[in-house]
Amino acid sequence: MPDQNKAGPAMTFLIILTALVLAFVIAPLVVVVVVSFGVSQMMEFPPRAFSLVWYERYFTSADWLNATRVSVEVGLGTALLATLLGTAVALAFRPRFAGSRLVHGVMIAPMVVPSIVIAIAAYFFFVPLTKMGLPLLGSRLGLILAHTVLAIPFVFVTVLASVQGLDPMLEKAAASCGAHPLQAFRRVTLPVIMPGVVSGAIFAFVASFDEVVIALFLSGARVRTLPIKMWEGVRFEIDPTVPAVATLMMVLSLAVMAVSQLLRRRARTFTASPSQAAGHGTAAPNVAMTR
Repeated sequence: MPDQNKAGPAMTFLIILTALVLAFVIAPLVVVVVVSFGVSQMMEFPPRAFSLVWYERYFTSADWLNATRVSVEVGLGTALLATLLGTAVALAFRPRFAGSRLVHGVMIAPMVVPSIVIAIAAYFFFVPLTKMGLPLLGSRLGLILAHTVLAIPFVFVTVLASVQGLDPMLEKAAASCGAHPLQAFRRVTLPVIMPGVVSGAIFAFVASFDEVVIALFLSGARVRTLPIKMWEGVRFEIDPTVPAVATLMMVLSLAVMAVSQLLRRRARTFTASPSQAAGHGTAAPNVAMTR
């Protein structure tokens, strides 16, 4: 009974604290969403009336749509390059090797290094290359290369988790059936780690799509990403379209979180299923039959 009496107030305190933390996190987002449905030329809360006028302005504005297109193109390029590089390095970690801890630390370093440090480094690295005729400053290619540095850790971490959960007996069973290494990778390894690869690619895309600091240093007049356009809408003018765009980006982030959770569940199910099949001798024949 004394333990229950002590647990009661403690649990109540934790519930109240959790509610306060959630309110602290969600309240600013709610304000942005509510403001996005206002009608005033000034951003005001609460709005005097509600309308979709600022969403209409976004979808009918050439400037906003062009900035969105640039962000999508840069994000897709970043996701592709980061996925290829991050997956390759993660696969190299399957057998432990000398210096693996150092390489692991280098791969995840962009997660903790301030974005402005990466931006300054990329800027001074791109300046001489641009002077030599390789236009990286103010170009989509330059943004893709710089954003890839920022996005690779997301791919590396997610794929590495999938690789470490891979049963090595699956590939051994495939090899015993006569499958060569490339075929075993394509038929056995890749399907198992694919949810992690796709999840990492999604996070890489979002990391590039939302990034503003590096884009401020490297983008030019012809190449402006959506975050840069939003920053200009707040910095140089009061544009009520910004909350509407921010709301759409929040919806995108929620969709990404949902897809990521689905992929993780699928990865856990898929990893367990082939392992059970291999234990019963049913996975290896499939590889041999598809040679």
